Amino acid sequence: MYQIKKYTFQQAKKLGVRVRPSTQKHKKIDVFNNDGRKVASVGYKGMMDFPTYVQKKGRSYANKRRKLYYIRHSNDGHTKGSNGWYAKHLLW
Repeated sequence: MYQIKKYTFQQAKKLGVRVRPSTQKHKKIDVFNNDGRKVASVGYKGMMDFPTYVQKKGRSYANKRRKLYYIRHSNDGHTKGSNGWYAKHLLW
């Protein structure tokens, strides 16, 4: 099971959503709105994310990986409320 990092909880609070470990086999987190309704499942378990990189490799390396993530996912993080948007804001 993916251990949700403090960074993700802080980001979720800023966005006004709650996060829990995902019930889907290959996802990291489930995102819930204030009504408790699930709005997204994000983060592939096989991939690292910004807070994991910070923890394992340091902030400098994590920032490089974040920049590459933004380039790689430049087309799917613009629509507010989409899975890509939540992944970008909660995990990166």
